[in-house]
Amino acid sequence: MTAIDQFETDYAARRRRARIGWAVGTVLFVALFAVTSWIGDFFKVTQVTLPDGSRDWRWIIPAGLPRLGEYIEKTLPVLRWDSLAADLGNWFWRWQIWLELLLETVLIAFMATTLGVIGGFLLSFPAARNLSPNAWVLWLTRRYLEITRTVPELVWALIFVFCFSVGPMAGVMAIGLHATGALGKLYSEVNENIDMKPLEGVKAAGGTWFDQIRYGAVPQVLPNIVSYTLLRFEINVRASSIIGYVGAGGLGQEFRTAMSFQEYTDLSALFLIVFVTVMVIDYGSEKLRHRIIGLDRNTAHRRAAKAVAA
Repeated sequence: MTAIDQFETDYAARRRRARIGWAVGTVLFVALFAVTSWIGDFFKVTQVTLPDGSRDWRWIIPAGLPRLGEYIEKTLPVLRWDSLAADLGNWFWRWQIWLELLLETVLIAFMATTLGVIGGFLLSFPAARNLSPNAWVLWLTRRYLEITRTVPELVWALIFVFCFSVGPMAGVMAIGLHATGALGKLYSEVNENIDMKPLEGVKAAGGTWFDQIRYGAVPQVLPNIVSYTLLRFEINVRASSIIGYVGAGGLGQEFRTAMSFQEYTDLSALFLIVFVTVMVIDYGSEKLRHRIIGLDRNTAHRRAAKAVAA
């Protein structure tokens, strides 16, 4: 058998094993998806009330979708062109209180993100397999990060409300602790993908472990850390607007009150406020990230011009 024949035989065997692997994986995925759907009641049949008042058995998904549309319709306010200003005033009738709570929500998210960044950044280096000083430090750091991000923000908020009473402090600590675990995980994965040669150079020059991290690792991971931090700030704004459900400050209490009293139009107004806030934060975060990493529009144009000239 020539080398070409051997290559074609090996290639055909690899292709055959790949096809078998894909087939087995697809079957397992479909089976797992079906079982999960069954456990999640996606195939459930329930009784519904028909338009004529009678009861009948229906599949839950087509039976429930009209209810979703009915709920959304209830949240939409009545807006008329000839009385638009008055209708908007009735829709956002608590706008002053909502803006104060929105500011509180954003500040909770900002301070919690700051605490999460500090904790996640410091713990991400001993939590990375290629940077951890030893196996025990790696194991302890990873378990701590897992615990802090496994417990939901609402549960942490309940714990801190019990400890420190209601107020923004409980929200900051709850979101900050959860953000520490989430950001520490993301940062550590970034650390594990760095080039180790700069760290080896610092070590060869007599640098300590901290010197290797400071001069060899941090400059490589800084752009990704900025991206993940800004994304987490946006996530924390949404989280801080919910934890008020348990008395941890922010707009969450207003959501709870509106749902309790079935003030559906208030829900849509609050949702719109949070949506606009997240959209503004997302736009500002993108601009800030591009400026930090040097990827503004002028820089991109200059790089493109240099590439064309070369």
